[in-house]
Amino acid sequence: MATPKRPARSAKPAIPAPPARLARPRYLLGILSRKRSLYTTSRLMEAATRLGHRAVVLDTLRCNLVLERGHPAVFYNGHSVVKVGAVLPRIGASITSYGLAVVNQFEMMGVPVANTSLAISRSRDKLRCLQLLASHGLDIPRTVMARDRTGLEQAVDQIGGLPAIIKLIQGTQGVGVMIAHTIEEIQTILDTFWNLGQEILLQEFIAESKGADIRALVVGDRVVGAMRRKAKAGEFRSNIHRGGQGMVVELTPEYERTAVKAAKVMGLEIAGVDMLESGTGPKIMEVNSSPGFEGLEAATGLDIAQLIMQHVIALADAGRAGSQAGTAAPREASATISRRVDE
Repeated sequence: MATPKRPARSAKPAIPAPPARLARPRYLLGILSRKRSLYTTSRLMEAATRLGHRAVVLDTLRCNLVLERGHPAVFYNGHSVVKVGAVLPRIGASITSYGLAVVNQFEMMGVPVANTSLAISRSRDKLRCLQLLASHGLDIPRTVMARDRTGLEQAVDQIGGLPAIIKLIQGTQGVGVMIAHTIEEIQTILDTFWNLGQEILLQEFIAESKGADIRALVVGDRVVGAMRRKAKAGEFRSNIHRGGQGMVVELTPEYERTAVKAAKVMGLEIAGVDMLESGTGPKIMEVNSSPGFEGLEAATGLDIAQLIMQHVIALADAGRAGSQAGTAAPREASATISRRVDE
């Protein structure tokens, strides 16, 4: 199991000294986010600046997509977005559909993206995510999806009985996650959501987790930080946004391997992997393609933002090397374009 550590004395992330000089070009890095004032977005911008690059926030819904044979383009504030070294998508659940189109457009333009549209799409559909994890040998809570009201009692038996967790297929930050203690409760909840056209999952309740879970942040091929999130009194959801408390933990090799493999199965370069501590080892609840890290930075004292941006810059390096090999011009930031994009 994961071993708890004492919380860091200071919630302020440790900031490494900036490099004496850049060993690589100065990139223009795009962050797809609705607001630059969000904690995660602002921290990522700060980290890019410290590393000697320029980051611009592109409001996903203000990106206009132009399709033409051989010439896909993204326009922002009336100007073509060009010479972007790499893009880091921060796509909210409420704009998933258009957000995926924007990410895919950058992919078509040959711009490296930290998480691809396919990977984000897989992670957003809870059923598809669980199907992929289970098919690759990763443990998950027993889960049932059904639309037949007559088979409800059998479905509950298939997940190990009551209480049962009920989840919307599309949901985030604990929204659309409920616990039911009777068949009547489940029937009422299912009827309500089915009548609203929502798809739901029934899931096994892992009693030994005791209202806590592990959030591991994966960047590339390693876990850069992890915390145990404990639900507040009277609440079974441990999400920080729902009042949960985070404490830094040092993961065992089993939990680290599980988190990294889960991100790889989804195809995600950057992911928050949520795991329950069960008697048989880690059980993955979900994989988040746009993980926030305010709680993790506070709990660990690590500069998570810089670790993420270093990975994004490495993707830009790889993209630039590929462009040069194809005799394309290097992807260096343009002062004119960055000014226009920022307007």
